Order: sequence, then structure tokens, then C-alpha cells
Amino acid sequence: MMEEEKVLEIQMILEEKLGKTVSVLEEEFSSIRAGRANPHILDKVTVDYYGAPTPVSQTSNISVQEGRCLVISPWDVSLLKAIEKALQQSNLGITPTNDGKVIRLVFPQLTEERRKELCKQVRKSGEDAKVAARNNRREAMDALKKLKNDKLLSEDELASCEKDVEKAVSDAVAKLDNVISAKEKEIMTV
Repeated sequence: MMEEEKVLEIQMILEEKLGKTVSVLEEEFSSIRAGRANPHILDKVTVDYYGAPTPVSQTSNISVQEGRCLVISPWDVSLLKAIEKALQQSNLGITPTNDGKVIRLVFPQLTEERRKELCKQVRKSGEDAKVAARNNRREAMDALKKLKNDKLLSEDELASCEKDVEKAVSDAVAKLDNVISAKEKEIMTV
């Protein structure tokens, strides 16, 4: 009975780590700009708000205009200069335009060369995520083998558990592939 709980725990930890790997990759991809305005690109940009570094999204209303322009309307107009400065220092590669009421970020159309660079970046991040998934598999397999060496699992039980681990990792890698191909398609769409 004890060994079943340990096996379940190993599998639950593996599932959790694999799920986290997929969500981290999706989060990373949301900040890669693909020629269209995406409010998530501002997720990591912080502004000094009454002495505390605060994400721009928590100080302003952010909307998309005409697909390629982000409009940032701060709730406190005195923040305009601070937000503009934070955007310039954030290495987004886009110069903000301040009209005294709102800040506009106009996303230029991506060149073919830049699209290919972004696809390489996406593939590299995807490959790193797959490596993380394989490392998770190795950790789970090592934990199962330790149970077998401690005589808590038989050969057959170990083989069955290893199949479950392989299936979980294969499913996660398939999800990662879907996320990668979706982002590449988004980037290459003109």
C-alpha cells in the first residue's frame, strides 16, 4: 500500500512539473511580439507608482487599436511621464508617443528577416522546455528505480510505471510542439 502512494506521488509531481513547463513556455511566448499589438508584451514593464515598482497593466487601461497600436491610458495622468520613461528603458524596440492624455505604442510591420529571427528564438525556447520535460522524466525514472532497488516495486510494476511516465512526458512534449508551432504560425502570418 505504501509503495502505491509513493508511485502516485512521483507521478503527481511529474504531472505538476510538466504542466508548469508548458505554462512557463506559453507565458514566455506571450511576451514575444509578432507584428500585432499584444498587451502581454507590457507584463514585465514596471513603473514607479508612489514609491513601489508596479506593472503598467495595474496602473493603466491598455487597449489595442487597429491591430497594431497599443493605447495606454493611465488612471492617474501624472504617471504619463513615468510610464513613457519605463517603456523607453524596457528594450521593447518601440518608441512610445505621449499626447498628454494617453501613450501610444505603434508596432511596425515585421521584416521577413526579423520574423525568421523570432522563429529561431521560439524554437530555442521550445527546445529548452523539451529538455526540461526530459529532465523531469529522468527524475521520475530515478525515483521509481530507487523504489525498485529498495524492494518496494517488482520488475513488472516498474515497467508499468515507466510506461506511465513515458506517456505523461510524450503528452507534454506534444503540447509543447503545439504551442511552438502555433507561435511560429502567428509570427510568420503577415
